[in-house]
Amino acid sequence: METSDHRPRVAAQRRERMRSRLLSSTLQLVAAQGASSTSIDDVIAAAGVSRGTFYKYFQSPQALVQELAIKMARDLVCLADPVVRERDDPAERIACGIRLVCRLALQDPVAAGFLVQLGWPDTQGPNLLLDFVRRDIDEGIRRGRFRPMPMSLALNMVSGAVIGAIHCMLKKDCDPNFAELTAAAVLRSLGVANQVSETVANKPLGRVPPLPDGLATSLISAHDGRDSAVSEPARQPHKGARRRKS
Repeated sequence: METSDHRPRVAAQRRERMRSRLLSSTLQLVAAQGASSTSIDDVIAAAGVSRGTFYKYFQSPQALVQELAIKMARDLVCLADPVVRERDDPAERIACGIRLVCRLALQDPVAAGFLVQLGWPDTQGPNLLLDFVRRDIDEGIRRGRFRPMPMSLALNMVSGAVIGAIHCMLKKDCDPNFAELTAAAVLRSLGVANQVSETVANKPLGRVPPLPDGLATSLISAHDGRDSAVSEPARQPHKGARRRKS
């Protein structure tokens, strides 16, 4: 009786655990010291892997950081979007999305710190993360709720406001209604009247959905629970040994 070869599955699981370890290590480093101060040597030391192993998974440190930012931002937006879509008014959707993403990010301070350090992923061109916002801005302009403007400008106003709000909300002395203040300011910049902006931004939000293991939590748990099958101490070259070309 033939049995299936389990080796490809085990190898795939091993690769995924190693990838999670690299992502987790980078997340913690960038949240603590900033993206510009995080080098590949920092990452491989924190993850306990060799430089060669790193390059098996990522072409560069920048590629790793960008993938991590996209993953976390996607998880935040996808978690908030079902609640946002319950509203018919595009202005309510934008305000609700800003408030939800800010509050969800604060449930995970490490993830919030990472996004503040790195900023929101690029708003230029097609981007799954911003399709949700683009959808609501486009509908708002079409329905006369927002004034016409370049889409890139509107997207930057929303994404920049979210990052700025998260940064302020991480501080202990921040106004408890800072997410609402931010949402109202964004609506005004999109062309909504002052009083209407205040009213829309302060409508009952409902229960903020709990953050699942989709952001820093899952990555850090994967890193902290290192599997012996993927443990790899950083190798030090022997004196006089020739370096292999990668």
